[in-house]
Amino acid sequence: MSLGSNISFLRKQKKYTQEQFAEKMGVTRQTVSRWESDEVVPELAKLIEISDFFTCKLDALVKEELSEKGDIYSKVQIKKVAAFRFASYIMISTNPESDVNNYMEKWAADSGLKAMYPNAKLIGWDFPFVSQEQQHRFGMHGYVAAYVLPEDFETQCPGVQYMENAEADYAVITIKEPFVQPFERIPKAYQLIMEYLRANNFKEKQQENIISCFEHEYEADGATFMDVYIHVDGVTKVDAFSQFN
Repeated sequence: MSLGSNISFLRKQKKYTQEQFAEKMGVTRQTVSRWESDEVVPELAKLIEISDFFTCKLDALVKEELSEKGDIYSKVQIKKVAAFRFASYIMISTNPESDVNNYMEKWAADSGLKAMYPNAKLIGWDFPFVSQEQQHRFGMHGYVAAYVLPEDFETQCPGVQYMENAEADYAVITIKEPFVQPFERIPKAYQLIMEYLRANNFKEKQQENIISCFEHEYEADGATFMDVYIHVDGVTKVDAFSQFN
């Protein structure tokens, strides 16, 4: 880990030259160059100023390898997701995500959804209403899987719950290869979204007819990606349902 490389990485992410960044920090370009080459370590007050400027935790700036994180996670964006219908099912088991995804795959085949729309979107989220006994005694957890239903698709195929998600703003981040380190990369994505929301004065928002958070996994360019969505209360910065891959 190099503090200098982290400063350089964050500066380039913001598309600042050393001169521009030096002006923001009230120092010379030569000082920035010495920081980035690890020749000089900024004083604590200046480190705090740098972390605030980049909306980055001081601990992460000093201890983590941020350039690697940049290869794994996209920037957080606020997107308006148009209203959509979905068919969902809940499972509580020792491996609920795999179990419910398999169930929904079968439902998609039985309903004709897969035949008409081979790339139909499958989303999912944790189901929190699991008893303490189920969790601690039997190691069980809950998960919901849902297929987003295209506007012109109609079916009465049983075995699922049909619902509609109202138009809403979501904070969204994309993870590359989330299952390489699933217990590290996926929780980290949620953490990055929450840090972004706090830094930009957004708030999480829970509403009865809106899914509060969900995940969408997909393949692209020979790699696996996962988009994490968290519903927020704020001004939409990107209007892009089409980016809901």
